[in-house]
Amino acid sequence: MGFRKLLIALLAFAAMPALAQNYPTKPVRLVISFTPGSSTDIIGRAVAAKLQEMWGHPVIAENRVGAGGTVGSAVVAKSDPDGYTLLANSSAHVANPGIYANMPYDTLNDFTNLALLGGGPNVLMVSPSAGWKSLRDLVDVAKASPGKLNFSSAGVGSGTHFNLEKLKIVTGIDVTHIPYKGTPEAIADTIAGRVCCYWAPLNAALPHVNGGKALALALSSAQRSPLLPNVPTVAEQGYPGFDYTLWVGLWGPAKMPADLAAKINKDVNTALTIPQFTEFVRKEIEDTKKILQAAGIKPQ
Repeated sequence: MGFRKLLIALLAFAAMPALAQNYPTKPVRLVISFTPGSSTDIIGRAVAAKLQEMWGHPVIAENRVGAGGTVGSAVVAKSDPDGYTLLANSSAHVANPGIYANMPYDTLNDFTNLALLGGGPNVLMVSPSAGWKSLRDLVDVAKASPGKLNFSSAGVGSGTHFNLEKLKIVTGIDVTHIPYKGTPEAIADTIAGRVCCYWAPLNAALPHVNGGKALALALSSAQRSPLLPNVPTVAEQGYPGFDYTLWVGLWGPAKMPADLAAKINKDVNTALTIPQFTEFVRKEIEDTKKILQAAGIKPQ
């Protein structure tokens, strides 16, 4: 290495701590992998607003949707690892390696895991016109007419799709999966009765359930939610051990400087009081693959 190249490399190395300390010095782009109104979008934009306030620079949320969140993820995977392009994605991020055979990136190695942003249970929504009062009612109808009931999701590989596959495993029902562009569209068609059911994220389901436009048959979590205290869990309705929580995380491209990643994580923790989740992501990828294999879903 020539003296000039060596000098440039040393100066760049010496500047890394200062880069993290001064970050950001310009607007930050937050790519959100699902549609406006989805849980990922709601949480992502809330985080963007808090970080913008903390940093004193714009944090611009941009929805890049499609293919179970892989479109948005690919954008970030190919970006410079300077902290100015970040990704908000859901638990779909760890399910996709088990769903898509030809991923445009490596989920574990092409990203820097930055923070866990939030999460919550899904709500099994149906139209009141369906006449069902419990999960057992739905299961009985599904078993009497295999393949006839249509479940919506926010797209192949989404957390709402994964929740459906998990329900199929524990109940033994055979239903048809209808993937939608995102949560708002899936909810609209469920309320209208064009599809029978949707595992809606809690924050998206609340206004429709509380307003009487939709009926909540079950929660996906192990415990009831204080926001819907009268809605029983799947486990309480005869399927012990059922537990699924939709979560949203923050990532950057691979090879981000460690001190920069640590600063972003610290700032997010300060804003949201949520811990790091690098090992959490690794474990979720493995656990999700096991569920997908049990459901008979093969990479396509």
